[in-house]
Amino acid sequence: MPGTLNKVLLGAGAAGVGVAAWQTTFPWIKYDVQMMKFQQHMNKMRQEALSSFLIDKFETHADKQPKKAMLIFEDSVYTYEFMELQANRVANAVRCLGLSFGDTVAMMIHNEPAFVWTFLGLQKIGISVALININLRTKPLVYSILASDPKAIFVGPGFDLLHAVSDVLEDLQGLPIYIQGCTGHEVPLGMNDFDFLMAQSLPVRTDRSVRKNMNKESTLCYIYTSGTTGLPKPVFVSQGKGSGLSIGLQGVTMSADDVVYTCLPLYHAAGGGIGLFGVIERGATMILAQKFSARHFWPDCQKHGATVVQYIGEILRYVLAQPPNELDCVHNVRAAIGNGLCKDVFTAFQERFRIPFVCELYGATEGVGLIFNIANKPGAIGRLSPLLNKTDPTPKELVKFDYATAQPIRDKNGHCIKVKIGEPGLFLSKIPDEMRQGKDTVRVYKASEEANEKKLVRNAFADGDLYFNFGDVLYLDKDYFLYFHDRIGDTFRWKGENVSTTEVSNVLSLLSFIGDANVYGVQVPGHDGRAGMAAITLKEGNKITEAQLKQLYQLCEDDLASYARPLFIRILSQSVLSVTFKHQKYDLVQEGYDLTKVTDPLYYHNSSAQTYSPLTAQVLSTFLQSRL
Repeated sequence: MPGTLNKVLLGAGAAGVGVAAWQTTFPWIKYDVQMMKFQQHMNKMRQEALSSFLIDKFETHADKQPKKAMLIFEDSVYTYEFMELQANRVANAVRCLGLSFGDTVAMMIHNEPAFVWTFLGLQKIGISVALININLRTKPLVYSILASDPKAIFVGPGFDLLHAVSDVLEDLQGLPIYIQGCTGHEVPLGMNDFDFLMAQSLPVRTDRSVRKNMNKESTLCYIYTSGTTGLPKPVFVSQGKGSGLSIGLQGVTMSADDVVYTCLPLYHAAGGGIGLFGVIERGATMILAQKFSARHFWPDCQKHGATVVQYIGEILRYVLAQPPNELDCVHNVRAAIGNGLCKDVFTAFQERFRIPFVCELYGATEGVGLIFNIANKPGAIGRLSPLLNKTDPTPKELVKFDYATAQPIRDKNGHCIKVKIGEPGLFLSKIPDEMRQGKDTVRVYKASEEANEKKLVRNAFADGDLYFNFGDVLYLDKDYFLYFHDRIGDTFRWKGENVSTTEVSNVLSLLSFIGDANVYGVQVPGHDGRAGMAAITLKEGNKITEAQLKQLYQLCEDDLASYARPLFIRILSQSVLSVTFKHQKYDLVQEGYDLTKVTDPLYYHNSSAQTYSPLTAQVLSTFLQSRL
C-alpha cells in the first residue's frame, strides 16, 4: 500500500499545473489519498498493538505511570496503581478457586471500576471472560451464560443483578457463583461472597509465566451479539482481535494524553473493545458513566476534562434535545467517535457544541475489521472506492441480495453481483487467509456452527474465496462515500442493542393463545434504529381480550430486556408467509404502525396501565413523544 500511495502522490506532483484539472476529473481522489495515509497510520498502530498482549500493556502502564488516573467514576479517581492492586487481588483470589489459564468464566457487572479490575485480574492468569449483558433475564440469561461453557460466574454489585441470577439459579447447572457488593450474611444460599475472598487475597502481581502459553489466537473474551437468528451468541474475541479493537480510537488519533468519556456498556464491543481496550492500549484516562444520561452527558465531559467522547447515534440525539446552555461550547472535547449518527444529528451536534472532528465508524462484533469516515462527511460511515479496494488486504463489496433470505443473489456462474452507485447492496468483506481455519472456515461464534456458517459467503467472486456477510445494506454516492441504508435478516437495532426477532418471537409464542408471532423493527420519528413490533396471529379468532393483552405485557416485562420489548402489536387475521413458508416481513415493515395503511387492530406498550392498549391517532403522537 505505501508504494501505491507514493505513486498517487508522485503522479499528482508530476502533473504540476495539471493537478487542478486532475482533481476536477476525479474530485474524490483527495479523499482516497487522505484515507490511504490514514490506513498507513492504522497499519503502524496495529503492528504496535500486536507487539504485546493487552494485559501486558496495562501492567507496563501501571509500572510507568502509577499515579496517573485510569478511571474517573462518579467523581472518584482510580489510578493505574490502584487498579493494578485490585486486579492482583482478583487474580490471586481466582487462582485459589482452582481456575487457571484457558478456563472461561462468565462476568455480569455494571459499568463501574469493579468491571475493569475484575476483567484485568482474570486476564492476568489467562482466563477468557464471557461478558454478559446486564439487562438479560430468565431464559436469555441462562442461555448466554451456558453458551460460553464457563467454569464459574462472577456477578457485580447491585441487587438487580443478584435477583436476576437468583431467579435462574436452578437452571445454571450447579456453576459456582461469586457475588460482589454483598456482606456475608446477605449472600444467598448457593452463592459465594467474592468480596471476602478479595479481602483475604494479597495485592501482589502474578508472574507472567502463568500465562506463558498465551498467543494471539487465545480467547481474550466473548462479546455477545444477536447475529442473525436466535438467542444471544458469544463471539470469539481473540487476543489478536482484541488488539485490533484497541486501535479503533485511532480514528481520532488517540494518545496517552486523551481523556475519553464513555457511557456505553462495557460488555459491548464499542464501549469495552474500542473504548476500554483503547484506553488501556494507550495508557490514557477514561471517564466512565454507569449508564447514559442526556442531562449529565455534557456536564460530565466539561467537569472532568474529556477530550474524546464515544457515542452511538441515539445518544447524541438525546443530548441535543437538552435545553441549550451558554456553556455548551466551554469544553476540551476535540473529537467524537462512534456509529449510527444520522446526517442531521451529525451536523447539529458539531455546530452546537463546536466539535472540530466527528469520526463515524462501522463494523460488527463478529465482523472483519472497521471502516472509518475521517473526512467529517455528515452521514457517511466510510469510503469504498476502486482505488482503496485495490490497496486493501480485505477488499469490500456491495452486492445484490434477497430481502427474504438476507443472502446474496448469484449470477449464472454462481458468483455475487456488484451493485451500481446509489443502489443499496449487501455489505461483504473478504476474510484474510490468516483468519481461515484450515482454509475452509473462520471461528465466529462459539457453540453455534449453523449461525457461524450463515455469516460466510463462499465463492463470492472467485472459486475458493471467502467473504463475511455483515447483514447490513449500504450504498455509495458518486464520490464513493459509504452510507448505511438498512439492516436485514432477523435482527434490528434499538437503544444501542441488537434485538433478535427469533428470540422475541419465541418468548411471545409461550402464551397459549398465540399461534404465531412475527417480530420486526419499525422506524420511529426522532429515533435512530428501529423499535420492536410484533404481528400476532391468535389460535382462535382474531380478537384479543383485555386479560390476554395484560398477560402479553407481563410476559414481555418478565422475559425480555427493556430494549427487546415490542412497542407495537398488530393482530393479524392469518399468518403472513412467503412462498417458501418463511415469514414475509417486507410488507409488514413498510406498513409499520401507520393507521392509514393498517386495517388490523393495533396496540401500543402502555407502561402506565401495564398493558398493551389500542393505538389510535389521538394517542399515537403522545406515545411517540414520550419515547424521545
